[in-house]
Amino acid sequence: MTAEEFNKCVDLYSDSIYRFTLKMLKENSMAMDNVQDCFERLWIKHREVDFKKAKSYLFTSAYHAAIDTIRKEKRKLEYADSAIFESFTSNGYSDAKEIVAKAVEKLPDIQKSVLLLRDYEGYSYEEIGEITGLSESQVKVYIYRARLFLKNQLVSIDNLI
Repeated sequence: MTAEEFNKCVDLYSDSIYRFTLKMLKENSMAMDNVQDCFERLWIKHREVDFKKAKSYLFTSAYHAAIDTIRKEKRKLEYADSAIFESFTSNGYSDAKEIVAKAVEKLPDIQKSVLLLRDYEGYSYEEIGEITGLSESQVKVYIYRARLFLKNQLVSIDNLI
């Protein structure tokens, strides 16, 4: 990959990777760091990565980096007081977007990742399989389970406004 192709990758994919990692990490600075790390990894391996496969390489790298970040943050939170990180108001009011976001956060990491790639980013099952290292049928199963979980969460009496 040439420097021009690398710059073209930055122009074409940085926004998509940012949105994907932001949905997974829920923090702007972490998402921006993740994007920068992905492009740094691409530049380090720019001689080995073909321009046509750069998108897949970048999203795979972003996926793995986001999972690593999530795991690190979970370890940090184990030692922190959970009340400090309370994200909803005490009166229990939430709008629909907050309810959906709260339900998505409850998903296991792999289900959340494949769901975000499919429903938020619009990737095909095959592309998601390449990014996550799962087979196409595994991707379909995880997406089905995630949607079923969300359906059950969203019709729960606790989430009614």
